[in-house]
Amino acid sequence: MKKIIAVIRREFVERVRTKAFVISTVLLPVFMVAMVLLPALMLSGGDRASRVAVVDASTTGLGQSVSHALESEKLGSGPNAKARYTVEVFAATSDDLTKVRDGLIAKTGFSSDKQKDGWNGVLVLTDDTLASGKLAYYGGNVGSLESMSKLQRAVSNALAGVRLGKSGVDADLVKRAMTPADMNTTKVSDGKLTGQSGQESFMIAYFMGFILYIAILIYGQQTMTSVIEEKTSRIMEVLTSSLTPFQMLLGKVLGVGLAGLAQMAIWGGTVFVLSSQRAPLAAIFGMSADAAQSFPIPSMAPGLLLVFLLYFALGFMLYGALYAAIGAMCNTIQETQQYAIFVTVFIIVGFFAVFALIKDPTGPLGVTMSYIPFFAPFTMPVRWSLTSVPPLELVVSLALMVVALLACVWLAARIYRTGILMYGKKPSWRELWRWIRA
Repeated sequence: MKKIIAVIRREFVERVRTKAFVISTVLLPVFMVAMVLLPALMLSGGDRASRVAVVDASTTGLGQSVSHALESEKLGSGPNAKARYTVEVFAATSDDLTKVRDGLIAKTGFSSDKQKDGWNGVLVLTDDTLASGKLAYYGGNVGSLESMSKLQRAVSNALAGVRLGKSGVDADLVKRAMTPADMNTTKVSDGKLTGQSGQESFMIAYFMGFILYIAILIYGQQTMTSVIEEKTSRIMEVLTSSLTPFQMLLGKVLGVGLAGLAQMAIWGGTVFVLSSQRAPLAAIFGMSADAAQSFPIPSMAPGLLLVFLLYFALGFMLYGALYAAIGAMCNTIQETQQYAIFVTVFIIVGFFAVFALIKDPTGPLGVTMSYIPFFAPFTMPVRWSLTSVPPLELVVSLALMVVALLACVWLAARIYRTGILMYGKKPSWRELWRWIRA
């Protein structure tokens, strides 16, 4: 046991103390914090009121209706929300339209420190606007697609109201009838509210599937590469004098797996802290409580974090043992591609199964793949995050994972014990079968 612990310690320390491990471990939490804070900071300072000059060259007084529609638009929600637009209407005729328009454009597009009474934009309305909907806008922010979309929507509502009024229809009644539904989604598990919205459930399911896919693929291939390097440098010949092949394989897989598990725990813990401490974070940066609730980091329950880490550990040891066996079979990285593709395919299929589970987590496909050990590390945590999984299914899935892990370690150890001392050409499938039977 002491020898296995020594191998585990060596593999763990060798990876944890590298700059790549430290940088990658720190960068993701920093990226998460940036995702939390930057959108709220950018949104709080980027959406501001605009001064709009409306040139009304129509004969129906269209400018007043458009002015009222623009002034009713608000920045945010609530009783204290400020008006999005400050509007002033300038009457014009077809003869002096160009003169009035150009005079206002000359005061448009300046920053507030250069000209405080300038305009952010000039909106030109004519008699043709009501019939065809065509109008012109001259402003300094026309490159902002979001701002232009909001302005166009407000003007369109005003035009619709005027047209309905001319047809004898109560525009206010139609406006109230056409108010869109605002549906809030909340996840329910075992008859209890979890507090997660549908968007949060989707985000956390996709996040877990992606992280598992990347981590298992990267750390599994690191295990394979480590075996090849030790085999090429003939260190294996020295190690076999004091360690059995099974001890070397188990220590290597566990050591690399613990490094990956430590990284996953740091990342998962960061998500948990950021999602559970939104209000204190908002207070530190001077944000409102509403801004805290808009943080894009979904909430992660402690039970989900535990399931995530448990399946990562089992999944990595399962695939790590197979990758280690492939490394023992080959002499170069190039030779491993022929065999590693079979293991990588299972990882890719498991990752893409996440998308099917997001659509129907309780369907036959999701339940079946949760029992298949090669796919369970991806499917079961995602199902746990999206719906209520019966405890019996979780126990059976974990039991099958452990059985498959023992079988793969046994199989990999029989290949490993012979392959680590075999040099020269790569073995054929018949030779591999002889190694296993030996």
